[in-house]
Amino acid sequence: MNAQNPTIVLVHGAFAESASWNGVIGQLHARGVTAVAAANPLRSLAGDAAYVRDVIASVDGPVVLVGHSYGGLVISEAAAQNPAVVGLVYVCAFVPETGDSAFALSASEPGSTLGDALAAYPVATGGNEFVIRPDAFHQQFAADVPAATAALMAATQRPVTEAALTDGLPTASPAWKDIPSWHVFGDADLNIPVAVHRAGAARAQSRQTWEVAGASHAIGVSRPEVVVEAIAAAGRTYLASQAESAA
Repeated sequence: MNAQNPTIVLVHGAFAESASWNGVIGQLHARGVTAVAAANPLRSLAGDAAYVRDVIASVDGPVVLVGHSYGGLVISEAAAQNPAVVGLVYVCAFVPETGDSAFALSASEPGSTLGDALAAYPVATGGNEFVIRPDAFHQQFAADVPAATAALMAATQRPVTEAALTDGLPTASPAWKDIPSWHVFGDADLNIPVAVHRAGAARAQSRQTWEVAGASHAIGVSRPEVVVEAIAAAGRTYLASQAESAA
């Protein structure tokens, strides 16, 4: 009996939205791979992870879970002790330990210029939410993306609450401790310092790491083929493990 091909569930991070995965999904669909982009609420880490768990539960069969940026915290929580998830792909994403927050991790190494690019607005439920100012978005978030595309991304970005960025990872056992992971990031990421990405990949004992020269934080838009390569590696590893178990 052949193992079922995993479905790819993609989780965007702060200042992005589901369509940021369009290039990746297009290439996956061309390969006959089923993929869905979750609309990450960006309201609270626990709430966002609960929503992604619901998306995973809606999928029939195994899942490779992909997270970008803040989405790395979300997938680390959503996949914890979740047997449906068979692989993790971190794309310019945080790889948190228990209690880590996006703010704390981004400041753990020098190099992020995100703070100077943000605008804050109060929300009715309390606290603030952040956006990247349109005039700063291209250089800060997507410097290697055409200007017209970056302008659309700036106009459609999802704001993230301060609470979501300061929430510590709740689970006592982050998913990357139990589930194999692959890591993709650019060395020109201005949101998350490349040293943080390297440390995260080492922490998770990455099965394979792609560090792309000159790639921005929006690597899924500028270099979707590299993200697809990582996802394909995760899928192959799962299928090989199933074939070995069945032998």
